[in-house]
Amino acid sequence: MNRREALSSIAAVSATGIAPVSNLKSKEQPFIYALNMSTLRGHKLGFRRELEVAAQAGFKSVEIWINTLQDYLKTGGSLVDAKKIITDLGLKVEDAIGFANWIVDDEATRAKALDQLKMEMEQLAAIGCPRVAAPPMGATTGASLDLAKMAERYRAILELGDKTGVVPHLELWGFSKNLSRVGEILYVAVESGHPSARVLMDIYHLHKGGSGMDAVKDVGKPLIEIFHINDYPATPPRETITDADRVYAGDGIAPLKDVLKTLKNPEKPVILSFEVFNKDYYAQDALLVAKTGLAKMKKVAEGV
Repeated sequence: MNRREALSSIAAVSATGIAPVSNLKSKEQPFIYALNMSTLRGHKLGFRRELEVAAQAGFKSVEIWINTLQDYLKTGGSLVDAKKIITDLGLKVEDAIGFANWIVDDEATRAKALDQLKMEMEQLAAIGCPRVAAPPMGATTGASLDLAKMAERYRAILELGDKTGVVPHLELWGFSKNLSRVGEILYVAVESGHPSARVLMDIYHLHKGGSGMDAVKDVGKPLIEIFHINDYPATPPRETITDADRVYAGDGIAPLKDVLKTLKNPEKPVILSFEVFNKDYYAQDALLVAKTGLAKMKKVAEGV
């Protein structure tokens, strides 16, 4: 997808019926800071303790992993209990990370994935989570999928969102064969023809997939509610860099302030969710990692 096509797609966003929310009040901050539990995943804390650490670190918002919630449910917890924990800690679950194979060509696999996703959305709705990530799981290798078909399949899970109240956000994965570039997620989101279509981008994945940071400027602000923030070092190079190489915001070479200026939306605060998979951080105290992540996000966002 070339730049002209991408810009044409952005223009089409206005035709999807996405309505702006109320104006951002002057006293409100432009960003909401969240902790993606990938950051603590290597600590193996479990559902409750991850949330407790996030709250102790000063976060008010989090992104959970669906399988961690389900592990909690399998060991005797309930959705009612989970919601009480979240409420008592003063947290809001902004989004959940799941891996249903909703995008694949195989019809039987896709049907199972839709059933899986419906169940997961119902669980998320019960704990007050309004979003779920929709990455190209199952299509990261192999053939390139037809973009128009991906748009149809994205619309199908958006319609599940209509029924459950949990909106799937189309996630960019820079290492993937499909949905690795901003032009692809823009096409699929817009061509889904659904007013709830949204995209979920990530500093690392923008770099890894080759779209670069300037590509964020090509995405209409109504399409962005949540954004994964992290940073990447000068080495290893883009071709060989991996998820585990992500670092704290400001500790790498990404032009984060420029990106945040682009993301800033006068209509509503944008959720910045800190997501890394850093083994060095996993070896440190979990609370220290969470506190450091929050402090470094806020420092990067100063003056934006």
